[in-house]
Amino acid sequence: MNNLTAQDQVIKVTKISETAAAFLTIDEASEGQRVDNFLTKTLKGVPKSHVYRILRSGEVRVNKKRIDADFRLSIGDVVRIPPTKSTIVEKPDQVAPKTSQFEGAILFEDDAMLVIDKPAGFAVHGGSGVSRGVIEQLRLERPKAKFLELVHRLDRETSGVLMLAKKRSALVALHEAIRNNQTDKRYIMLVHGEWLEQKKRVVLDLQKYVLPNGERRVNVVIDASKDKYGERQNSETLFRLIKNYRHPILGDFSMLEAQLVTGRTHQLRVQLSHLGFAIAGDDKYGDFAVNKTLLKHGLKRMFLHSSETKIRHPLTGDKLVLKAPLPAELNKFVAKLES
Repeated sequence: MNNLTAQDQVIKVTKISETAAAFLTIDEASEGQRVDNFLTKTLKGVPKSHVYRILRSGEVRVNKKRIDADFRLSIGDVVRIPPTKSTIVEKPDQVAPKTSQFEGAILFEDDAMLVIDKPAGFAVHGGSGVSRGVIEQLRLERPKAKFLELVHRLDRETSGVLMLAKKRSALVALHEAIRNNQTDKRYIMLVHGEWLEQKKRVVLDLQKYVLPNGERRVNVVIDASKDKYGERQNSETLFRLIKNYRHPILGDFSMLEAQLVTGRTHQLRVQLSHLGFAIAGDDKYGDFAVNKTLLKHGLKRMFLHSSETKIRHPLTGDKLVLKAPLPAELNKFVAKLES
């Protein structure tokens, strides 16, 4: 497993005076952000009720003018923060590592976006036992970057196209495009079993739930009258058959392409498992016995890859086709099925 190791970081804390106002100049990291959200993030430990009180009273000013809570900040704006018992936690001073984890995986980059071919085994962000993920590592490798945020997520064991925004305006535009179904995201997966239909539309209601150990899972709602997990989300995927495989020892497998219509948590994994075609190597929703056999024959990860994303550039509107080739370890396993 390609876990990223943790490194201690020195945090610089600047005290905001309790007797004098502070003046902060907006850079790309806060461009386009609402002023109430900016203050909540900046004034560590200050209740939201106090943030909105100083906004209503006019004590917070932008470029010497009173503003409302929903005012959006621009680069160069000067925000006056009244005296308060708080601290501003600044970005830590970091030294970029000598070698980059992802420099060779860049698919596209300009002033607004960074797109990488994420390897399997890397979580996109820290948490749940992972001290540093892709986003934290990239920030460490690019200490001068004023803004860098994930546009979307990929599961830890899923490889392929991962988009990041280098400007807040780009992040907002990309999120809006995703919400309005203005993206075309394709995945390649290998499933256990013989898939016969050339094209198939799958629509299922999904629900999230949490196991006693805190691990999150998703299930398909079969009988709404027995619903015990709460809110349901509709999921929709278009599947296309690429190729069937019949191996004398391992059995039948099918290579599929999936086009996401919705983007729910674990959508492809749960839908396919429910249909009886679990993704090869899926340790959450797959077949444990089959996965154990596949591991012995060289498949050491889940066979799920984000192969292509079509989207409009968030700032220029140009059409982008972002492609990530099938990783070598997956091609190697396919070759074994064909042998």
